[in-house]
Formats: sequence, structure tokens, C-alpha cells
Amino acid sequence: MNQINRINEMSPTVRDKWQVPAMEVPLWLGKQHPYCVVIPVINEGDRIRSLLKRMEATRISAIADLIIVDGGSTDGSLELAALQHVGVRGVVVKTGPGKLSAQLRCAYAFALDQGYQGIVTIDGNDKDDPESIPRFIEALMDGVDFAQASRFIHGGIAENTPKSRDFAIRFIHAPCLSFASGFRWSDTTQGFRAYSRKMLLAPEISPFRDVFQAYELLAYLSYCAPILGYRCIEIPTIRRYPKGEVPTKISTFKGNISVLKVLFLACAGFYNPKLDVDCNAHNGFKKKTKARASDD
Repeated sequence: MNQINRINEMSPTVRDKWQVPAMEVPLWLGKQHPYCVVIPVINEGDRIRSLLKRMEATRISAIADLIIVDGGSTDGSLELAALQHVGVRGVVVKTGPGKLSAQLRCAYAFALDQGYQGIVTIDGNDKDDPESIPRFIEALMDGVDFAQASRFIHGGIAENTPKSRDFAIRFIHAPCLSFASGFRWSDTTQGFRAYSRKMLLAPEISPFRDVFQAYELLAYLSYCAPILGYRCIEIPTIRRYPKGEVPTKISTFKGNISVLKVLFLACAGFYNPKLDVDCNAHNGFKKKTKARASDD
């Protein structure tokens, strides 16, 4: 896409409406590829080091730019020289409030500002195997707007998944989002996924809003993308939990209740753009959901 088209696609008026947390960019070596891999982290220690070594071994940096978005790590795991040594081209540090969704808004805004045509996101806790990242990029190149990793479809592998989490994903989270969105999702809680530039810039989606602070953005995009006609697929992946340890930022009871609350709000359309944000976007949701209901 040439510079003129990119300016028309994201006019200053549209960009000025984005709500993005305050952030700093201590490392930026420039854009090399059309696609990037965003890795959200906060105090991941040896896990992020292991993931980056695995990505280096599979030469991910040869096909996509690696960008880390840090939520405020204090464990010394993100030393800039060491990150550059394993192929990281950018580090974005969220300094404003919020958790995962706020981190992602920082990274996605930065990536779109740089002109990337698509973004792959993989968690920094080393549970996901990065060997499948090329398949996500191929999907984006083929015109897919939203590719979701799944350990539960044919070709996927789930190892040591806690039984309670496995049950919640298979029988609560994925079924609810599948019913509400009209697309059959199988693995909806993990952050290993890819989005097209077109989808992230769409005013009827409007992902750059302060309502997205914790895990809201993940559920919302899984809900709204199929409803609004964006091309969605699942890609088989490998997700391994280490034995005797559950690397996650979600606390056992309170965190799980929060995730379920976000799920039900997303499925009820709570996070849809409101009239005061974008009238056409609001009406687009109403028309799409009404048409799908009549088809059913």
C-alpha cells in the first residue's frame, strides 16, 4: 500500500479519536516487513527469554518484525541490548493505566502508525509454540481479517491444560461467543491471534477506546468481527502448560469471575461502539445483527 492510500485510510480526524494509554518507545529500529508480531509481557522472566530464543531458532524475525509491549516489568527481563540480540526491533512501554487490553491498544496503535498491514499477537509467557506464526501471516496475506489460534481443532495440541480451564473454555466461553457471533469458535480465551489492518481501522469496530482495559478487547473482537462480516478462521496451534505451574495473570477466583463478566457483556453487545462514538458504526451493528437473526 502506498503512502497516499495509507493517509486516506487513516485520516488525522480518525486517528485523533483514538483513546490510547500513555506510552514510551525505548527501542525502535524501524519497520522491515509488512507484518509484525506483538508480544505483551509483564514480569515474564525466563519465560519471555525462552520464547524469544524459540522465535530466533525458527527465524520469525525473517518474515515479521518483533515488537514487545511491556505493561511495566520490574524483573530485568527486558534488557534492550539482549532483546536486540534475538531479533526484537521495537519495545513499547505502557506508562498509563490499564492491563492487557490497554497494553494491546498501545502496541496496535504504534504498529498501525508504522504502516503494518497485519499484526500477530502471541503471549509472552512461552505457553504457545511460535512455529505456527508463519501460518498466521500467510492467512493475513490471503485476505483473512482475524485468525484465532486453537489447540482444540484438528492439528492442534493441548498439554497440561488445567481441567477447570479446559472445561470453562470448551463449555462456557467458546460456546457463548460462538452463539453470539454466529461463528463457531473453539478456543477463545488465549491471545495468540492475528488481525488485519483493515479490521483494526474499521470505525464500526473502534478498538481504541478506554472501555478496553483488561481482557475486554479479546472477547469483543471475537464477538464483533464475524457479525460485521470480517473473514475469520481458526489455526491449529500447540499450547503447553508447564507441569505444576500455571503461568497466567488471571487469579483463580476473582480473575475468573471477571473474565466471565467480560464474556457476558461482550456477548450482550455492551462494548459495541455507541452513538456518541460513531453513529454509522452503531447502526451497522444493528443492521448486521438484525439480518443474522432473520436468517436464523
